[in-house]
Amino acid sequence: MGSFSIWHWLIVLVIVMLVFGTKKIGNMGSDLGKAVKGFKDGVKGEEEKAAADKPTIDVAAKEKDKSGN
Repeated sequence: MGSFSIWHWLIVLVIVMLVFGTKKIGNMGSDLGKAVKGFKDGVKGEEEKAAADKPTIDVAAKEKDKSGN
């Protein structure tokens, strides 16, 4: 079994378009793009939240000076 040629992929694409229709395929692509964007925003938000929870060296030094230690 060799790899598929371009003609095989074109036939598969035509069959998929006939079964699902171009509008449905376009909607699926749009939904997939929104899902990926939402995932990226969620990961970015978690990274920012984690960075905000960690005290920096300057903040730790100021807190230490205030306590008198």
